Amino acid sequence: MDSVYERLGVRAIINAAGPVTRLGGAIMAPEVGEAMREASQFCVDIAELQARAGAVIAEMTGAEAGYVTSGAAAGLLLATAACVTGLDPGRMNRLPDTAAMKNEVIIPRSHRNFYDHAIRAVGVRLVEVGIADRFSGAGVRDTEAWEIGDAIGERTAAIAYVAGAGVRPRLSEVVAVARSRGVPVIVDAAAQLPPAENLKRFIAEGADLVCYSGGKAIGGPQGAGILCGRKALISAAALQHLDMDVLFELWEPPASLIDKGKLPGAPQHGLGRPCKVGKEQIVGLLTALRLFVVEGDAPRSARWLALVEALAQALGGLHHATATVAMSPGRPVPVVRLAVDEAAAGVTAIEVARRLAAGIPPIHTNPALAYEGVLLFNPMCLRDRDIGVIASRVRELLG
Repeated sequence: MDSVYERLGVRAIINAAGPVTRLGGAIMAPEVGEAMREASQFCVDIAELQARAGAVIAEMTGAEAGYVTSGAAAGLLLATAACVTGLDPGRMNRLPDTAAMKNEVIIPRSHRNFYDHAIRAVGVRLVEVGIADRFSGAGVRDTEAWEIGDAIGERTAAIAYVAGAGVRPRLSEVVAVARSRGVPVIVDAAAQLPPAENLKRFIAEGADLVCYSGGKAIGGPQGAGILCGRKALISAAALQHLDMDVLFELWEPPASLIDKGKLPGAPQHGLGRPCKVGKEQIVGLLTALRLFVVEGDAPRSARWLALVEALAQALGGLHHATATVAMSPGRPVPVVRLAVDEAAAGVTAIEVARRLAAGIPPIHTNPALAYEGVLLFNPMCLRDRDIGVIASRVRELLG
């Protein structure tokens, strides 16, 4: 099939790894692409568009306000900057110099990951608390809410919380501690969809700001994300993200997004200015979000399950591997779990993954369990026509 990528001399791949950024994210529905094409044919006031987008996001999430970001990591940066500066344009102009500001963000040690680089980029210091004995095998405990409360001080700007299956402590416990001390909680929920109910879950549990990816399960543009939460914090985030090359006298942002009357003047371009979001991304994200909610979890799961069951059947009877349908680790997404008998096959799962990716077309799998001899095939970016190609290639290697 001729495609824009082939005309550019770039290989299109079969993506059985899932909607990860390095492989281009989700495959957008035609309606999303068409909405983005239509959006590209007009000019619009981006602040006005973001205000309308924020209203839609607020409705979908139950938050006071919302905003479209250039991905979940950009949402973390903007959320942190908002907690550090509030609506003070002088502080906004000084970032990432946080001298004389609240410049510490508390995070449970077991929540650390390199996406928190977006938090650190604001100029804050991460304060780790707790020890995750349950991960080291030394015990059953993890960070506890009282330890977070014990670490809160006069320099604490926020608490960072990474949502996930089995995460500790519970968000409700962290929120209770944070509210007693007047500290906002930022939740990284980048990959916590599906289920769709998670769009409202974290706000309902008391989070002040929540970040989602827009280019994974939602099926929006890969360079888009969602930030939702308290209106004042969303306003502070917007002020540090929008193009601020404006004369204050002529600047009339929508009051639902930014209340100009509360500001002594407009800040200059903010720390989030490099995280630009175009009109096409905003419109595409809103279109995809509506489609995601309308489809619902049950039909979506059934669609994915049909793909993995077809693949598992096509991989039946392999001599040196067993294909079964399972759930993706930590996510309600069905996958094919290919357990390789490495000794009998004379090849490791890692090598199988490498050879699949090196073929034509390249086939990428989820290698999360590869060192245990298992490859995972995620259906979120697969089409019906991919099933036979994957099965044929795996049989060449393990048949």
